Amino acid sequence: MSALESPGWSVRPGFAPHTPTSPVRLVFDETGLTQLAGVYPESLLTPWESISSLELVRSARTMALFATVGGVRFRWQNASLEDFEDLRALVLARGGLVRRRRRRAGAVVVVLVVLLASSAGTLAALFGHSNDELGLVRRANLGLADLPPGFAAVGASVLSYVTSLPGQVITSTPTSAPPAGSDFARAARAFQSCLGVSNAVDRVYGRAGQLPDYQVSSSVFTSNDQGGVQVASIAQYYASTDMVARDVAEMSRAGFGACFARSNADMLVSGVSGTFASLTGGTSFTPSTYARAWARGGVVTLRLPGVVVPLHLVMVVTAAGHYELTLAALVARWPSTRGLVSDLVNTLKVRMIAPSASSAA
Repeated sequence: MSALESPGWSVRPGFAPHTPTSPVRLVFDETGLTQLAGVYPESLLTPWESISSLELVRSARTMALFATVGGVRFRWQNASLEDFEDLRALVLARGGLVRRRRRRAGAVVVVLVVLLASSAGTLAALFGHSNDELGLVRRANLGLADLPPGFAAVGASVLSYVTSLPGQVITSTPTSAPPAGSDFARAARAFQSCLGVSNAVDRVYGRAGQLPDYQVSSSVFTSNDQGGVQVASIAQYYASTDMVARDVAEMSRAGFGACFARSNADMLVSGVSGTFASLTGGTSFTPSTYARAWARGGVVTLRLPGVVVPLHLVMVVTAAGHYELTLAALVARWPSTRGLVSDLVNTLKVRMIAPSASSAA
């Protein structure tokens, strides 16, 4: 094969200790993948035999390349689609997967990097035009000011397995079904079996789902309190309140919270380990809040490679008007962190029904 050189990337986590994470130029040839990182590039060659689980993911205007090297899952992100078709052919030739990002593939989870040994109301009247809508979506997410003292925003995170980059705007775009053997497709089937819905009628992962006009993620915030906590949120704005109401109807089914948490945990653990998790268990969780808005959630226990203690992934979706906001936390201790999660869900609820209470991120 002739060499393919592609500029404009960033990488998370750093591909080697103390190396820059941007700008990155990737060079693919018969030997392997060479990464040229930094303004004064440092060259790092990885042979193809050391690379596994290649995956290329396209969204509306960006693309991401995933690969596992030495047991670590890396993500390269590019704001341009210029080289997508060439990369698509290369990844498929190497036995990898190519897919478009689907709506719930960006569902937010929170990853406890500090514990990883290996790495670290009605809203219709509020919106006048698209710029106003996007601005409100951006401000709906959690910011550092919403959190107790001791929290800080983190950069590199295995959160990239299941969420878009912080602040990145994802707009509605047609999608195609992911490959049947992909982790996302497997997690979708597990969710549908758990909830008792078919793919044809499922609005969370299935064919009945509708894309939001805008989707934006918050930063990831971490604290060493309670043995380690990380939290993040994602805000979605839908064109009509009926779309949200239809989603809420499905998400109000008994067991949704546990099924949703488990499916996201499947994708998270699979991304870290390289093997599909197929988790079991989990319980539903409804946070205690004073703000009036719909919310359902769940919690599931999981284990990550290199982490000696079990972790608890908490996923909560709240909705009102045109909005669906999702909060998640991966915590070392549960249910002692239940109060914190409930408080943060209440913050998101207030933000949906009182837009003056915007995040001061």
